[in-house]
Formats: sequence, structure tokens, C-alpha cells
Amino acid sequence: MEMRNRINLELRNRAPEEVTQLVLDNCRCDNGEIEGLNDTFKKLELLSMINVDLRSLARLPNLNKLRKLELANNRISGGLEVLAEKCPNLTHLNLSGNKIKDLSALEALQNLKNLKSLDLFNCEITTLEDYRESIFELLQQITYLNGFDQEDNEAPDSGSEDDEDGDEDDEEEDEAGPFEGYEEEEEEEEEDEDEDEAGSELGEGEEEVGLSYLMREEIQDEEDDDDYVEEGEEEEEGEGEEKEEEEEESVRGEKRKRDAEDDGEEEDD
Repeated sequence: MEMRNRINLELRNRAPEEVTQLVLDNCRCDNGEIEGLNDTFKKLELLSMINVDLRSLARLPNLNKLRKLELANNRISGGLEVLAEKCPNLTHLNLSGNKIKDLSALEALQNLKNLKSLDLFNCEITTLEDYRESIFELLQQITYLNGFDQEDNEAPDSGSEDDEDGDEDDEEEDEAGPFEGYEEEEEEEEEDEDEDEAGSELGEGEEEVGLSYLMREEIQDEEDDDDYVEEGEEEEEGEGEEKEEEEEESVRGEKRKRDAEDDGEEEDD
């Protein structure tokens, strides 16, 4: 897709002066130059033209509010003086993957007084000895080169500012009081706690019932043992009575025998 058509698509029925961010990555430039981008984009703060086969910045319009310019993976080798003229408030510049070979190509960036971050990944200049020290010395206004400062501290993420804004919003919410439905959640939690306490009481009651049941079983076992002893005693008593009856019968038998013998003797007389 040509850059002009891509710009019209990105507008989405908006006026150019209303647009603050414009992403034109991977579209095709006309003869390696910017076409379709003009001075009407007065509020543009972010412009991304990655991998668009861009060779020159000569047709870059005046973008006084532009803060971040992404130009990675193009064919730019020089002509950076245009940036100070057209984008004087630029703070972030990404020239990674371009044809930047030496320090002289970067001298024009000295006029970008607000420039804080510069990316030169995969540029030929990065093969020079001590290129980082040379660039920090040349462009003393920048803080980060390829994402790190002179002490090799990594640059903060671009979303860190958004996170700070989010923290401020949280503080405002705290000051304003709890959000709607907060009391309902507390009531639900109290109900859950009551249910847990009721459940724990029920568990204790069940435990007491179980102990009582076991105690009753032990009492029943003792009663059964007593019954068994009594039954044993009754059997022993029965056996004693039978022995006494047998002894009495044997005595009566001997008496009858003696009586019979006495009768026989009387008959003989």
C-alpha cells in the first residue's frame, strides 16, 4: 500500500489536525520520500514509519508537537539537519537499521535540544571502537543510547508514565471512599463466616453425638457381660440342684433296698 493511501486509511474519517498518533509501518514510499504527510497534522506527537523504504527526510512537514519519531529499518544515511528544523521538540528518535556510518552523520542532532533517547541498533556506526562514548560526548543532551545510559542503566519502559498515572487514579479512588458494591461484598463475607461458624458448631455436635454413642455401646457391652455371668451362675445352680436330687434318689433307693431285705428276713422267720 502506498503511503498516501495508508495515511487516508489511518485518518478514519478524522481531520488531520485531530490526530496525535500516526502509524505508517510497512507501507511503500514514493521514490523513497514521504508523500501525503503535510503541515495540517499540527497535533501529531508520535509518527512511526518503520520499514517504508524511506531514503530522505527532505519532505518531512513541520511537526512542532512531535515527540517520538520511529524510522527503523529504512535507508537513511544523512540529511538529519531537517529534524531540528521541522521537529524541534523531538525527545525520542529511532534510527535503527539505517545507513548511519559515522559520527558526522549525527552532528546535526546536536540542535535537537530536547532529545533524550537515540536508537542506532544495526547501524554501521555501532561497529566503531568506543562508539557509545563518542556519541555521548557528541550529543551531550541525550540520556539513553540504544536503551541504556552511560552507566549502563536501562531506560524505563514507555508504559511507566502510564503506571504512575494509574497509581494516582488509585489514590483518588481511595480518597473518594470504597467503590459501589463494597458493602455488599462485606456482607457476603460476613454471611460466609457465619456459615463457617455454624458448620464448625455442627461438627462439634456431631462429635459429641459420636462420643455418646460409643459410651452407650460400652455400657451395653458391660450389661451384656453381667447378663452372661448371671446366666452362668444360674446354670451352676441348676447343676447343683440336679446333683442334690440324684443324691436324694440314691438315698431313697438304698432305703427301699434295706426295707425289702428286712421284709425278706421276717418272712423266713
